[in-house]
Amino acid sequence: MKLAQDYEFWFAVGSQALYGEETLKQVEADSQVIAAQLNASGTLPYPVVFKGVLTTAEGITAFMKEANYRDQVAGVITWMHTFSPAKNWIRGTKLLQKPLLHLATQFRQDIPYETIDFDYMNLNQSAHGDREYGYINARLGLHNKIVYGHWDTPKVKAEIAAWQDVAVAYAESFQTKVARFGDNMRNVAVTDGDRVEAQIKFGWTVDYYALHDVVEVIDAVTENDIDDAYAKLVAKYQVVRGDREPAAYDHAVRYQLREYLGIKQFLDDRGYNCFTTNFEDLHGLEQLPGLAAQLLMAEGYGFGAEGDWKTSALSHVLKVMAHNQKTSFMEDYTLDLRPGHEAILGSHMLEVDPSIASDQPRIEVHPLDIGGKADPARLVFNGSAGAAIDVTLADFRDGFKLIGYPVHAKQAEKPLPHLPVASQLWTPTVGLEKGATAWIQNGGGHHTVLSFNLTIDQIQALATMFDVQAVMIQ
Repeated sequence: MKLAQDYEFWFAVGSQALYGEETLKQVEADSQVIAAQLNASGTLPYPVVFKGVLTTAEGITAFMKEANYRDQVAGVITWMHTFSPAKNWIRGTKLLQKPLLHLATQFRQDIPYETIDFDYMNLNQSAHGDREYGYINARLGLHNKIVYGHWDTPKVKAEIAAWQDVAVAYAESFQTKVARFGDNMRNVAVTDGDRVEAQIKFGWTVDYYALHDVVEVIDAVTENDIDDAYAKLVAKYQVVRGDREPAAYDHAVRYQLREYLGIKQFLDDRGYNCFTTNFEDLHGLEQLPGLAAQLLMAEGYGFGAEGDWKTSALSHVLKVMAHNQKTSFMEDYTLDLRPGHEAILGSHMLEVDPSIASDQPRIEVHPLDIGGKADPARLVFNGSAGAAIDVTLADFRDGFKLIGYPVHAKQAEKPLPHLPVASQLWTPTVGLEKGATAWIQNGGGHHTVLSFNLTIDQIQALATMFDVQAVMIQ
């Protein structure tokens, strides 16, 4: 699936007419250099499009309206090359409905002590132009991103790039649609929530489908299509039959591929990019989707187990932000509380994204002691080591809350021969006791999204764009 449309970011530069035509021409030339070199750097994931030097309230307002109108524009970047009277920005900024980054920079990196004169001063007034502009954004209560420093440094480019990913995830959130195959797991609190409020706040459409709706599509998948999918599967992953009869093993794997192809077709035909399943609602299915869900997650579809539509939608949005790299649905499974070994073992019954694997996943078939269906095929693998984050979304009557912490991820200390699922070990960087206590106190659930490609700062920025509470435990 295509994670996101082709987005771009509009770059506008503030000034005023009092400087004269010659200065404004230089302002425009300098701004074009910045845009061109940012794009040529290879750091930014999305192009920056220079849209001009803005000197009047009317021009600024028209620019912001146009940015709102253009679907391909994921956000606006502004820079005050010279002094731009901030009253001119009030109306346009109030109308802007897309993320805003204030690039507080200067065209030249140093002060030319030997040659500096009043012409140079008139042209290079970012030092107080940015403060004039920043005042009005603060006065308007705008929670915009500020990136400070010289535009040609790796740090500034990296900060712009990270913000672009957040802004695109924000834009794609309003294109997020979850198909719920069955309802939530009965009597569970944390996976439920206000779907109408989620659509208002995040743009998520969350629809229910009776299981037979998707079973009809799954049953209609052809054997030829399964043959093609099987050939691709065994070329990518290890075939591990164990003590299974070859025919029984192949049937289990092929049925998961039938589910994968059927669910994918159902979602694509109806414009959904997320889904949920529930082991309490499997009527008409031979197996709980395991391998099927893993393959769909690997392609970027959001997933939530036990009907958890919030985590399904969140996982897709964060996959967009991470370019679908090393980001997975996860669950806090069991604990190691020994001094010096404190950790959470994350996993799920079946459904963990193979993008976080450190070894080649193995296609295995084993019993599943829940759901009452046939033994499902799944991908079994070890997780990765390194810096990561773990995030969840909780729903309270006074609003949603994004809860997360940075973690030290690692592989399991020993093999898990009797737990044939994907496994990932991690410890909150603040420590297991402190991190888990804060998580529980703030109402964080057991279903999460674990990512090796995102940062807590990006999650905080996303929460700011959505205007929801963020609890970052660090």
